[in-house]
Amino acid sequence: MDANRTGEGGGAAFQRVYEALCARIVAETYPVRALLPPQRELAQEFGVSRDTMQRVLKEMVAEGLIESRQGSGSRVLSKPTAQVTIPAPRGGTVRLEPLIREAFEQPQVTLDVATLSSESLDAHVRLQVDRVREREIRPERVAVRMLLPSEAIVMPYPRAKEDPADPRPRERLHRIANYRIELLRHAFGELEPWLDGPATFDIRRMAMAPTFKLYLINGVEAVFAPYKVIEGRIVLETGEELDVWDVEGLGASMTRHVRTEDPLATDSVFVTNMQAWFDSVWYSSLKD
Repeated sequence: MDANRTGEGGGAAFQRVYEALCARIVAETYPVRALLPPQRELAQEFGVSRDTMQRVLKEMVAEGLIESRQGSGSRVLSKPTAQVTIPAPRGGTVRLEPLIREAFEQPQVTLDVATLSSESLDAHVRLQVDRVREREIRPERVAVRMLLPSEAIVMPYPRAKEDPADPRPRERLHRIANYRIELLRHAFGELEPWLDGPATFDIRRMAMAPTFKLYLINGVEAVFAPYKVIEGRIVLETGEELDVWDVEGLGASMTRHVRTEDPLATDSVFVTNMQAWFDSVWYSSLKD
């Protein structure tokens, strides 16, 4: 990104939003061909004006990262070049996009997900919905179950540094999660008419704060990452910035375990145990 453009685009707020969106594209929260959230929702999430958000998206169009069409939103075209200042991917990181892409190429698709929010899943699933609608793939049925923390529990993270009792960071997390849930519900509503069978999306609220994120894919593989506590800064709807203790979501190092024919193999045991954990929490949790 040209430094002069940064200055024209709104200074620190412009730079912060631009780099955050680029980081999400690199981490494949918004994979290539995926639609970005609506401009109004992005502006609200980042706590910036619509004008600043428009300038960021215009810059990303100029860089060839996205395309914007009236009435169709903004779609990711490519990942940022090395010139963009974003966290570099770390060795051993498993990318979700190709795994979920491959899962949706099977006749029967099942995803069991335990996470703090539904941001990553939203982007990946909506990309696969586009592939189904374009007749690139045609699974027979799709079933997704998602475990999220109950809004009734006091979440340890994100937590304001100066005032740990401040509820606003946790309220913001719930708002983001609920917004993504609505997008997912809409995506599944669009998906079902294109399938031979049902498309189901069920959510339950667990009475605990997860210490890891977990994706169980088609009953044969588990993708796992512990939530590492980091220092961060969030922007509230009022525009106020808060220093917080948060957990690393995007960019977290994830490991993949695939079930083999040997039930006693390490990966097979891991997948079996994590599926048993998920099922036990699922059936003891409240429906959303």
